[in-house]
Amino acid sequence: MGAVAGLCWRCAPGCALLVAAVIGAAPAAQAIGDAGVQQKAAVAAPALPGSGAAAQSGRAGAAVQAGAGTAVAAASQRFAAIDDAGVRVALAHPAQRIVALAPHITELLFAAGAGSRVVGVVAGSNFPAEVSRIAVVGDANAIDLERVFAATPDLVVTWPYTTSAQLASIRRRGIAVFTSHATTIDGIARDIEALGALAGTEDTAGRAAAAFHATVEAARRQAPVAEPPLRVFYEIWGEPVFTVGGGHLISQAITLCGGRNVFAALATPAPVVSEEAVIAAQPQVIVAGADGARRPAWLDAWQRWPQIPAVRDGRLRVVDADLLHRSGPRFAQGVVALCAALRD
Repeated sequence: MGAVAGLCWRCAPGCALLVAAVIGAAPAAQAIGDAGVQQKAAVAAPALPGSGAAAQSGRAGAAVQAGAGTAVAAASQRFAAIDDAGVRVALAHPAQRIVALAPHITELLFAAGAGSRVVGVVAGSNFPAEVSRIAVVGDANAIDLERVFAATPDLVVTWPYTTSAQLASIRRRGIAVFTSHATTIDGIARDIEALGALAGTEDTAGRAAAAFHATVEAARRQAPVAEPPLRVFYEIWGEPVFTVGGGHLISQAITLCGGRNVFAALATPAPVVSEEAVIAAQPQVIVAGADGARRPAWLDAWQRWPQIPAVRDGRLRVVDADLLHRSGPRFAQGVVALCAALRD
């Protein structure tokens, strides 16, 4: 998958879906990342856990998942977790056949020790290598429900960009649905543990979550100490110029690394900004998220404005989009890379 299609799967939850084309075909999709196995429909920006679309779609199935009878409930106390929509998902037995509806979810499941149970993924899922042998049930434009059902899952792990109609169809088949939508860095580790609880792989998931926390904490300890914090412009696409707002996981990572997102005041998670706005913000470091940390031409385009401190001081940096643009276990490695980019 090239840079354009690849980036349409690499955004931490919270990315704004600004136009319908964001789900796979336009520059917006390229920038905004892990943005939407949808059924070719316009999509609204995702809601935070417990409110809006994420919570509503989750709660619609809560009665099915949590009210299947006292016998099932009693048998499933161990294999239960609260998802990021605030819904308690309970299984009578550990999940044996799992479909993951976003690439970061596939990574979470493997980290949780449930990789061998994954029987369906979406196009763009490229880590770990074993994923290449798993059936594909959809892509950035649509999920194929027939393929989902053919995989006979007992658990589907989704996120807020899956249409409510498709989730309703899945739930009507009696299939449990867990929504992954971490809105904090710690929330990624909680998702790993929750999926481990549903798969009965709590020990493996606990170790992975602990390793995640330890990696992030080590990066924080080594982060540069500057007062005031370094002004950082994070660029996720160059044409048009996409960045991250203050509520985005990447913005949280910038803060953790001792920087300040120059567009933190913007409420939109993944806003388009003008070149003039970037120049006015006077960033001291410009960081681009790109495939494999390969330096994109649109990063060096800023050389046209030597009045920007980051350009004047030669502080144009690149990090791997696969790490920071997915809210999966490798986000911790992305934090390490980001902190190093601000430190060097």
